[in-house]
Amino acid sequence: MKNWKRYTVTAALPYANGPKHIGHLAGAYLPADTYVRYLRAQKRDVVFVCGSDEHGTAITIQAIQENTTPRAIIDKYHALTKNSFEKLGISFDIYHRTSEPLHHETAQEFFLDFYNKGLFKEVTSEQYFDEEKKVFLADRYIVGTCPNCAYENAFGDQCEKCGKELSPNELINPRSTLSGNKPVLRETKHWYLPLNEYEPWLKRWLIRDHAKDWKQNVYGQSKSWIDAGLQPRAMTRDGEWGVKVPLKDAEGKVLYVWFDAPIGYISATKQWAKENNTSWELYWKDSDTRLVHFVGKDNIVFHCIIFPVMLHMHGDYIVPDNVPANEFLNLEGDKMSTSRKWSVEMHEYLEEFPDKVDELRYVLTSIAPETKDSEFTWKDYQTRVNSELVAIFGNLVNRVLVLTDKYFEGKVPQANECSELKTFITQQRDKISDSIEHYKFRDALSELMNIARHGNKLLTEKEPWKTFKTNPEDTGITLYDCLQIIANLAILSEPFLPFTSKKLYAMLNLKAEDYQWSDGGRQDLLKPGHQLGKAALLYQKLEDEVIQKQIDKLHAGKPTNGNKKEKANKKMEANVKSEITYDDFSKIDLRVGTILTAEKVEKADKLLKLTIDLGYEVRTVVSGIAEFFKPEDIIGTQVSVVANLAPRKLRGIESKGMILMSEDEAGKLHFVSPKDLTNNGSIIR
Repeated sequence: MKNWKRYTVTAALPYANGPKHIGHLAGAYLPADTYVRYLRAQKRDVVFVCGSDEHGTAITIQAIQENTTPRAIIDKYHALTKNSFEKLGISFDIYHRTSEPLHHETAQEFFLDFYNKGLFKEVTSEQYFDEEKKVFLADRYIVGTCPNCAYENAFGDQCEKCGKELSPNELINPRSTLSGNKPVLRETKHWYLPLNEYEPWLKRWLIRDHAKDWKQNVYGQSKSWIDAGLQPRAMTRDGEWGVKVPLKDAEGKVLYVWFDAPIGYISATKQWAKENNTSWELYWKDSDTRLVHFVGKDNIVFHCIIFPVMLHMHGDYIVPDNVPANEFLNLEGDKMSTSRKWSVEMHEYLEEFPDKVDELRYVLTSIAPETKDSEFTWKDYQTRVNSELVAIFGNLVNRVLVLTDKYFEGKVPQANECSELKTFITQQRDKISDSIEHYKFRDALSELMNIARHGNKLLTEKEPWKTFKTNPEDTGITLYDCLQIIANLAILSEPFLPFTSKKLYAMLNLKAEDYQWSDGGRQDLLKPGHQLGKAALLYQKLEDEVIQKQIDKLHAGKPTNGNKKEKANKKMEANVKSEITYDDFSKIDLRVGTILTAEKVEKADKLLKLTIDLGYEVRTVVSGIAEFFKPEDIIGTQVSVVANLAPRKLRGIESKGMILMSEDEAGKLHFVSPKDLTNNGSIIR
């Protein structure tokens, strides 16, 4: 392994259009922080940068929908996210913003460097325009049928089902997600990054050089994109919100957000260097610097293909040595989503559990989706906190300090160094180091906990509370060894549990700045006679009612009381309808359809007007589901439709059909949808 002089570590710039949930935290920010804290503990030269991604069409559209300005949105969510990260102990050296002038200058310099070298391809083409909303549509605001796998809700830049990179022009039956209308083509000029010309370099750099040292999920996804063949990609967009294209003939055009956002890492480093009177270029242009990007699954391609190509094209910059991306963290059996209100938001967790930051850090690290999707449940959270942090880690610290206070007046007893214990902890330190160096944070945390387990085992076997009366020297030896274990835990837990580590140093009456990672394994961290600080509980047990409250909050509207459920079941039983014949049933024409658009019906709180693609035609259906679903959340949903129901007018709108819904015991409606993607118009038998 190369002996790097310094490290530049980045965490994906969170998009400043809403709060961030614990899935984001587990995906990129917590592993990045753990890695950086480990590097700092080794006194390595590292800069840890992040910041808000504040441009793009999504923020513009959100401002229109919320009747506000893009600036108001980004200011609100930049502050919220920054504050959440600080309280969670995410130790960025700087948390910057892509709306800052320094970033605009840096991104424009990048663009002009490529432009002046003739590296861009200028292309005048027809692009999709939403006539109702009067905007050119970014790729993500166009959906249609994927030409590769026939998935009917593929985005204009990528099909989320088969993973194929797309352009909007390739979509079959494209439609605008803003209005639901079919967009029209209008002529416009843009500057394209010729990714296809850099395939040979990518194959050498990524496929040849990183096949073994990168995570297989990251390497596999990146390789599949390259193997499929890359295409030129537009690096500018039509719009007003963003970094202006610095050319005279580019009025009304901004840099593509995925061109300007990763440059945000560089502009953030520039700002940090300016504030600390040092050189930013050493961290981006010196071959002895290791560049590591921590991102989530959905950002892999941009950090493994597009941004590395940009750095390589420029010529002066280093390229990433690793991109240890995580997969997705799901929640209670479903994909986490803020828009669907199925998430645990970081700021809300901090409001409700202000003194349990390390508990969250511990649980998220122990279940981190490092190679495949994983799942957070509140019951598992409770179990891990109670049976591991409280019962193992906290129990060891409390018992040892209380016994030392009782038998030795809170002073470290006299004893000699135990070589066997020193060997064990040194081996554990090295196991933790090796796991962190290979981005296996779950394994590293497990090895840390094994040190605490060893301490509890020592206490159980030696029983110092029994030996004190007959052999106080043995009691002193046992407590001395256990205190050295706790002192080592203070050092080695810091990357994972920084608030716990700080508490341990205080209880042991030690100064954290006097120790570094290499001190892990020492058996003389606490000298005999050293006066310890006051013992305190590290963690509190989580009671059932606290956890149930969170579950109830997540499942808002669902009953948790058995009697209520029983009454609901009786109600459903009473509503069972009378028997019909097979001939009666055979008259019903049930078809699969996809919701193309959805909007509320004026002066009707319960009604939504839907347009549904039935394959052979598009129907308008009015449905009484507005109390349970937001229009924007159900676009693209496949549903079951009674296709031969006689039309009838509802609020002046002719409704031609009915969608099937199930109603649970709480009265909440759910779509009756095919488990697997099905062609529109398929007959339901």
